[in-house]
Amino acid sequence: MRSTVGWQVEDGSSTLRRVPLERRDLRPDDLAVRVDYCGVCHTDVHAIRARAGEGGGPLVPGHEFTGVVTETGAAVTRFRVGDPVAVGNIVDSCGECAMCRAGQENFCHAFPTLTYDGIDRHDGSTTLGGYSREYVVRDRFAHALPAGLDPAAAAPLLCAGITVWEPLHALGVGAGSRVAVVGLGGLGHLAVKIAVALGADTTVVSRSPDKAEDARRLGAHGLIVSTDPEQMAGARDRFDVVIDTISVPHDLGPYLRLVAMDGTLSQLGHLGPVTVETTDLLVGRKKLTSAGSGGTPATTSLLAFCAEHHITADIELLPSTRVNEALTRLHHNDVRYRFVLDMSDLD
Repeated sequence: MRSTVGWQVEDGSSTLRRVPLERRDLRPDDLAVRVDYCGVCHTDVHAIRARAGEGGGPLVPGHEFTGVVTETGAAVTRFRVGDPVAVGNIVDSCGECAMCRAGQENFCHAFPTLTYDGIDRHDGSTTLGGYSREYVVRDRFAHALPAGLDPAAAAPLLCAGITVWEPLHALGVGAGSRVAVVGLGGLGHLAVKIAVALGADTTVVSRSPDKAEDARRLGAHGLIVSTDPEQMAGARDRFDVVIDTISVPHDLGPYLRLVAMDGTLSQLGHLGPVTVETTDLLVGRKKLTSAGSGGTPATTSLLAFCAEHHITADIELLPSTRVNEALTRLHHNDVRYRFVLDMSDLD
């Protein structure tokens, strides 16, 4: 086993503590990656709080990170020591089902191996995430980090970025498309940047008019205040695609009414049960869909697109010793727009 160090919760606590960790010895198709920067995702907050409530075993969060290859397995040919890489929230899949063969490992019928709190397909161990100084990953689930992308600001592309890229790409967003992004947070601000770069006429929908300046800075062409009935009524049936990034349960009706004839609402932020009035879909033949993460081809395409268009996340970079502060502030939505941890203080 390989020794490293990271941030872990255990014994029903919600406070992360620095602890020694063990990584597996390299298999032939593995990379050892020095983790330099790891994004902090709402999923991390939910996982930590759930673990504290149920009193489960140790948990090391973190599933969007960038770093440098420090060692390669005997069969690895795609990477060399010193290569900058990026890793997202999936680190293995069966490779045999229809979804895996289609390059959609995120939908693996045998369930993909998650970067943390997943089950290793070979030895049955629980995966430990990127809030650590080293990660060992199967080489085909690591991505070359394109030159020109700041490694700290690029880390959130591997979760928030690919989560919004999947529906925008799958729904054919491009020049002439009319896109609304509901919620201007970690997912939403990247959805705006990517939709604008794709050529879409892009509008932000937010509860707060205070987000208007940020929306314009990110490239949006307008802002609709969701708490203003007149503005919402005036935007009825306007958008081909609505990307809903709100992370808590909410009524989808007002946002479905923004969708144009034969358009789509893609619900990304809240993954729990939803209730929909059928008439909100019926009137206008509207569609409701969702997305989550992406397969290896889509993630590679996203990184290339972001490098070409100089897109990274707007981040607040913190030393990893402030991880508990970051999680608390994220829970209260006190960040614009993504926390990233600098893991170098673990040396």
